[in-house]
Amino acid sequence: MPAPRNPTARPPRLDRRRFLQLFAGAGAALASPIATARILLPTERRLTLLNLHTGERISAVYRADGDYVAESLAEISHVLRDHRSNQTHPIDPKLLDLLFELQCQVDNHRELHVISGYRSPRTNALLRAASNGVAKRSLHTQGKAIDINLPGCELQKLREAALALRAGGVGYYPKSGFIHVDTGRVRSW
Repeated sequence: MPAPRNPTARPPRLDRRRFLQLFAGAGAALASPIATARILLPTERRLTLLNLHTGERISAVYRADGDYVAESLAEISHVLRDHRSNQTHPIDPKLLDLLFELQCQVDNHRELHVISGYRSPRTNALLRAASNGVAKRSLHTQGKAIDINLPGCELQKLREAALALRAGGVGYYPKSGFIHVDTGRVRSW
């Protein structure tokens, strides 16, 4: 049986060494990837998109509890289809994650305005013939690129946030009012 406590005794003193040990232990627990993920990542990821060419809107949870939602991915791919040819192609889920993270970075979860999502190879060739700003092997043709703007967020700030993510390519088109982001190699123009 433990000895009875002396009611007049002082509690143990928290010296510098003990404080640092406790602080380091708490920091290590929070620094673990699993603990950090549980604290920082929402269990659901939602995107709200407006295709400016078709007028179609979608607001969908595309990822829940760490898994992509197949039905939502299909619906998003439909809204982001090539509006010229009406062809649909699967959109890279990593591109959707990039958009979500970009919105978190600028703290703006308003509806993203989509200028261009998927482009069929034929549409891409037509656009390339009309402009020197269209890549021959555009990631748009693979569902890995999107041109967007975000109401309520200055285009320059959106560009800077996309660059800070270092998640792929970032193109800046201030005269046309949009940025390009993709899941290719990290680069900018």
